[in-house]
Amino acid sequence: MLLGGDIGGTKTLLAMARLERDGRMQILLERSFASREYASFDSVLDAFQDEARVNGHDEPIEAASIGVAGPVDAGRAKVTYLPWQLDATELGQRIGGAPMHLLNDFAAAAAGLLDPAIPTEVLQSAPIVPRGTRVILGAGTGLGVAALTCVGEQWKILAGEGGHVGFAPASQEQTRLREWLAARKPRVTAERVLSGAGLVDLYRFVCAERGSGATEVDLDDPDVDSAAAISTRGIANPESASGHALRLFCAVYGAFAGDLALLFNARGGVFLAGGIAPKILAALRGTPFVEAFRDKGMHSLLVAGYAAHVVMEPRLGLLGALQLAAGRGIA
Repeated sequence: MLLGGDIGGTKTLLAMARLERDGRMQILLERSFASREYASFDSVLDAFQDEARVNGHDEPIEAASIGVAGPVDAGRAKVTYLPWQLDATELGQRIGGAPMHLLNDFAAAAAGLLDPAIPTEVLQSAPIVPRGTRVILGAGTGLGVAALTCVGEQWKILAGEGGHVGFAPASQEQTRLREWLAARKPRVTAERVLSGAGLVDLYRFVCAERGSGATEVDLDDPDVDSAAAISTRGIANPESASGHALRLFCAVYGAFAGDLALLFNARGGVFLAGGIAPKILAALRGTPFVEAFRDKGMHSLLVAGYAAHVVMEPRLGLLGALQLAAGRGIA
């Protein structure tokens, strides 16, 4: 029995699976938990194991892999937007002594890219080199980044905290945005723009520039997902403040993705995952993303040769964690 997990600031996914003799991964139990409703990951894990026993899945766990939205060091992790501390050794004991592997959530998502059946939508069409380095990034509660590179016959995951690099404005408007954000908190990272909270701030910025109040979306309503509301209105009405904010978001997303493509020479493709990209696919397919992705000066032609896709599988990190628990082809 294998245990896989994907811990995010908004939700935590857990699954038990069995690797069949024909190589197929059969998921036996899968659950989603609202992360902020639990004081610790231990309580989430206990609830999941209790449900597994009730459903007759009480076989010993042989290996476990959990992706964590935050840095992981020497088997210990701190979830960036939650007060959760995780220790691989302690968690391994909690599941009966099985080896427990903690890794960054986008490292797990990168492993998920190895499944050729993962559905994607094309943003920029270009040949994909089968063993070329792949880059994955994704805006959601935060901004995750990882890469997947082939070494010999095995794939190696390169994980980091790339979402926390500095935001690099690419236009006069973006320079004003950076100054507006810096006035609120001096350190302006890419994540402060490319995240759910970032999109809400972009909307506030656009409204401030227009000299109008934030009236299209009620940002104070606790029952409204403000980022989702801005996205929905922005796609429906491109000339609205929401539409302007969404175009700005897509332009910054494209520029950041193109920079990562250059950094890793992403001949294997650039993949946008996370909770936001699939929901704003129509906007990402517009001019702002693609133009910003390619706008790399003397290397614009090079970047035009990198494929860019949106991953449509919302459980990519969970599926990647299960692949890692099974020890499939990853160093």
